Amino acid sequence: MPGPKDLDPSSSPRALLGAELRHARERKGLSQAALGLKLFVSGTFVGQLESGTRRLRPDMAPLIDEVLETDGFFERNCKASNKSRYPEHFAEAAEAEAEATTIREYAPLLIPGLLQTPAYARAVNRAYDPTAPKETIDDWVEGRVARTRLLDHPTKPLLWAVLDEAALCRVTGGRAVMAEALRHVAGLARRNRVIAQVLPFSAGAHSAMKGSLKLMEFEDAPPLAYFEGVGTGRLEDAPATVAQMKFTYELLTACALSPEKSLAMIEALAQDYSHDEHP
Repeated sequence: MPGPKDLDPSSSPRALLGAELRHARERKGLSQAALGLKLFVSGTFVGQLESGTRRLRPDMAPLIDEVLETDGFFERNCKASNKSRYPEHFAEAAEAEAEATTIREYAPLLIPGLLQTPAYARAVNRAYDPTAPKETIDDWVEGRVARTRLLDHPTKPLLWAVLDEAALCRVTGGRAVMAEALRHVAGLARRNRVIAQVLPFSAGAHSAMKGSLKLMEFEDAPPLAYFEGVGTGRLEDAPATVAQMKFTYELLTACALSPEKSLAMIEALAQDYSHDEHP
């Protein structure tokens, strides 16, 4: 199993808890696997807590304090470490995303969040909650835009996205918004910052018809898979499940257009939207 990641405890409350958990575990002479047995989780999960990849659940903190004899430290500090600008069901996935070295994603009905423009993100979030105050929508959009800043780095993380043709043809926010959104995706692909493939309608039935899929790999932690539905989400670290989802994604990319043909299609649709023509 990969060794624990060296964290700067001052960088975030979650990093502090991870560093303290590692120190407390080592002080008790326990391996990650041994501590996991006492906490009814895998040793892999303990390692992810220590590396800052996963967040500590409030229901687990008292048990950690009991097993490691830390006098309530983790229960007292768990709430602060779990503060997030993202919805509860997505917060842990967003934090893991920020640590990932490779992200592979498929979203069947919309452009994936890391590739969205502010205007597109605003249209999506307004559709999610038509009665939300403007300030709430502004906050959601700001959070979405903050995630996209991961791509400001010239090479990492590696982002490989499969975009369904349905997402490209669904006019979200108006034709001008769609033109801008697709030009943005094409620009990232032309700068070799992302690998983008389009899954065309002509592909027919495919391996990911049941929903969206995100796979994340890390430098010193096991990979994770994330599944999302309406108002729900689940982060999965079971090796068999992650392996199956990786196979699902490989089948998906095999059905998709090549990156070159995908780029041509995205740019053609952007041009059509710009000219106010039906794509």
